[in-house]
Amino acid sequence: MHNSVAPALDPHADIVELTAAIVDIESVSGNEGALADAVEAALREHADHLEVIRDGDTVIARTDRGLERRVLLAGHLDTVPVADNLPSSRRTRDGREELVGRGTCDMKGGDAVFLKLAVEADAAPVDLTWIFYDHEEVAAADNSLTRIAAEHPEHLEADFAILGEPTSAGVEGGCKGTMKLEVTARGTAAHSARDWVGDNAIHHLAPVLERLAAYEARRAVIDGLEYRECLNAVAISGGIAGNVIPDLARMTLNYRFAPDTTPEQAEAHVREVLTGLDLDIVVTDSAAGALPGLGDDAAREFLAALGDVPVSAKQGWTDVARFSALGTPAVNYGPGDPLLAHTDDEHVPLEDLRVALAALRRWLGVTAR
Repeated sequence: MHNSVAPALDPHADIVELTAAIVDIESVSGNEGALADAVEAALREHADHLEVIRDGDTVIARTDRGLERRVLLAGHLDTVPVADNLPSSRRTRDGREELVGRGTCDMKGGDAVFLKLAVEADAAPVDLTWIFYDHEEVAAADNSLTRIAAEHPEHLEADFAILGEPTSAGVEGGCKGTMKLEVTARGTAAHSARDWVGDNAIHHLAPVLERLAAYEARRAVIDGLEYRECLNAVAISGGIAGNVIPDLARMTLNYRFAPDTTPEQAEAHVREVLTGLDLDIVVTDSAAGALPGLGDDAAREFLAALGDVPVSAKQGWTDVARFSALGTPAVNYGPGDPLLAHTDDEHVPLEDLRVALAALRRWLGVTAR
């Protein structure tokens, strides 16, 4: 376990109180230990029906009742950096009660719902695996699910998976793929008073910006869900001093592509967009998307149990892609508006927490305790 003393979490508390307690344990990526300790301790109190496994700062809990099917529910413990929005607070705005703070939306509200259900669902009609994992908000290679898939793939085996990502308590199918590319332009350094002697590398990036500004992104409709692609410059750097013509300039691009496109096809597309320009292009990070998978029997049963909920495409990337790659149909379902993820005013409506918990209780046949 982590060396720090973990604040206690009470899974039997009201869902709003439990969410606030989880939010108040700061867990920016790389600092998930204290929260993982608290989650682990709470789950070990229910060893009568849960096997609990600690793997780094990931906590796994499993039932093993020999049932025909297994469902996996996963939520990441980490958040993006705090922006003066901890500890959590409550407010009422336009007649709606909200819990405010880093992680309330992405995705400690989902974690709270899953933790509460993990201790309640001791007689569900399926075996259950609960995964509370670290390093989701950083590079895909650092995500602990990458390590677990390589070292203990048996922990990820399931017939259906749910990611507790924020969806405003609706269902979001699949996810887009993501790719980061570093574009480098080269020139010749010179004194800025004699620019004709040099060759300005920053200026060579101007055509890149022009092409991106004129770029018309594809909209792909898959199984009735529309995925909107995005290709953007997200960072630019170059120059060493105010009186030096720069000989090197770099731009970082982020491409979000529809799940019917492979990473190889995505890279080829970006290179095609920038064809003819004298640039070095290197992919620094990529992750495939996931097709909706809503036609699978388990997904249809899940949707039927939830009732009349909105179903849409997931416009970001989530770990449903990892389960899709393993052949496991997966969906995103959780409290909170995904548009509020990573914002300074991150918050979750209290009603979202209650609706998501009630819906999953109904699906798993759990009675509120």
